Amino acid sequence: MISYEVSFGLIVISFLCLVGSFSLIDVKFEQTQGGTLLGPLLPATFLFIITGVAETNRAPFDLAESESELVSGFNVEYSGMAFALFFLAEYASILFFSLLAVSCFIGGASLIFTGNKETWLKFFGICFIFVWLRSSFPRVRYDVLMRVF
Repeated sequence: MISYEVSFGLIVISFLCLVGSFSLIDVKFEQTQGGTLLGPLLPATFLFIITGVAETNRAPFDLAESESELVSGFNVEYSGMAFALFFLAEYASILFFSLLAVSCFIGGASLIFTGNKETWLKFFGICFIFVWLRSSFPRVRYDVLMRVF
């Protein structure tokens, strides 16, 4: 988990150096003045999405769960409402990372609540990337993942 936090911290630092503020209002102002930050921060945007997948424990980074080796993992330990809340929190973190990616990098700084269809499409596009990666990539072992990094 520490390697994910380091990459996330470096991405946020590069974003803050370009914008110059922690405020999302300043991010919106920066994007309305000079366009989206996707161009200057294209590698950081891709790394942010990959780090978001890793932080939300989605495949191929879901090594902490490893449910296929453990009879079904947390499905055995939790049932009923506890299982529902566990999954609700997991998908809420996916929605949060998608909203953060759209509002910071892809020019949706007006946020989702305005009803802008273009912002909604960007938001659901990032959510689709999370789902698509989950269905496309298999789970890897720890030694294989550490060789990648």
